Amino acid sequence: MTTETLRTFLGWCSVINIGLLMFSSIFIIAFRGVASRIHGKMFDLDEKHLSQAYFQYLAQYKIAIIMFNIVPYFASRIIG
Repeated sequence: MTTETLRTFLGWCSVINIGLLMFSSIFIIAFRGVASRIHGKMFDLDEKHLSQAYFQYLAQYKIAIIMFNIVPYFASRIIG
Protein backbone atom coordinates (compact mmCIF):
# COMPACT_ATOMS: atom_id res chain seq x y z
CA MET A 1 0.00 0.00 0.00
CA THR A 2 1.41 3.36 -0.96
CA THR A 3 1.30 6.49 1.15
CA GLU A 4 -1.10 8.08 -1.31
CA THR A 5 -3.51 5.13 -1.06
CA LEU A 6 -3.39 5.26 2.74
CA ARG A 7 -4.00 9.01 2.69
CA THR A 8 -6.99 8.60 0.39
CA PHE A 9 -8.36 5.80 2.57
CA LEU A 10 -8.05 7.88 5.76
CA GLY A 11 -9.65 10.87 4.03
CA TRP A 12 -12.70 8.88 2.97
CA CYS A 13 -12.93 7.21 6.39
CA SER A 14 -12.99 10.68 7.94
CA VAL A 15 -15.70 11.92 5.59
CA ILE A 16 -17.90 8.85 6.18
CA ASN A 17 -17.45 8.94 9.96
CA ILE A 18 -18.13 12.67 10.21
CA GLY A 19 -21.27 12.18 8.11
CA LEU A 20 -22.39 9.38 10.42
CA LEU A 21 -21.69 11.56 13.47
CA MET A 22 -23.76 14.40 11.98
CA PHE A 23 -26.60 12.00 11.11
CA SER A 24 -26.57 10.57 14.65
CA SER A 25 -26.58 14.03 16.19
CA ILE A 26 -29.46 15.22 14.04
CA PHE A 27 -31.38 12.00 14.68
CA ILE A 28 -30.97 12.31 18.45
CA ILE A 29 -32.05 15.97 18.37
CA ALA A 30 -35.01 15.46 16.02
CA PHE A 31 -36.35 12.22 17.49
CA ARG A 32 -35.32 12.62 21.10
CA GLY A 33 -38.75 11.78 22.53
CA VAL A 34 -39.22 8.61 20.51
CA ALA A 35 -35.64 7.46 21.01
CA SER A 36 -35.81 8.17 24.75
CA ARG A 37 -38.99 6.14 25.15
CA ILE A 38 -37.60 3.19 23.20
CA HIS A 39 -34.19 3.20 24.89
CA GLY A 40 -35.73 3.89 28.29
CA LYS A 41 -37.86 0.76 28.01
CA MET A 42 -35.04 -1.33 26.53
CA PHE A 43 -32.42 -0.46 29.14
CA ASP A 44 -34.63 0.64 32.07
CA LEU A 45 -33.14 4.16 32.20
CA ASP A 46 -34.76 7.48 33.01
CA GLU A 47 -34.54 10.66 30.89
CA LYS A 48 -31.59 12.11 32.84
CA HIS A 49 -29.43 9.02 32.36
CA LEU A 50 -30.39 8.75 28.69
CA SER A 51 -29.36 12.35 28.05
CA GLN A 52 -25.98 11.61 29.61
CA ALA A 53 -25.65 8.41 27.59
CA TYR A 54 -26.45 10.20 24.32
CA PHE A 55 -23.96 12.97 25.08
CA GLN A 56 -21.28 10.46 26.09
CA TYR A 57 -21.86 8.42 22.91
CA LEU A 58 -21.51 11.46 20.66
CA ALA A 59 -18.45 12.76 22.54
CA GLN A 60 -16.62 9.43 22.48
CA TYR A 61 -17.41 8.87 18.82
CA LYS A 62 -16.09 12.34 17.97
CA ILE A 63 -12.87 11.66 19.88
CA ALA A 64 -12.47 8.31 18.11
CA ILE A 65 -12.88 9.98 14.70
CA ILE A 66 -10.27 12.57 15.57
CA MET A 67 -7.77 10.06 16.95
CA PHE A 68 -8.16 7.26 14.40
CA ASN A 69 -9.01 9.13 11.18
CA ILE A 70 -8.21 12.84 11.20
CA VAL A 71 -4.88 12.84 13.07
CA PRO A 72 -3.40 9.99 10.96
CA TYR A 73 -4.66 11.73 7.80
CA PHE A 74 -2.87 14.96 8.66
CA ALA A 75 0.24 13.06 9.79
CA SER A 76 0.36 11.32 6.38
CA ARG A 77 -0.04 14.73 4.69
CA ILE A 78 2.91 16.08 6.66
CA ILE A 79 5.08 13.04 5.89
CA GLY A 80 4.19 12.80 2.21
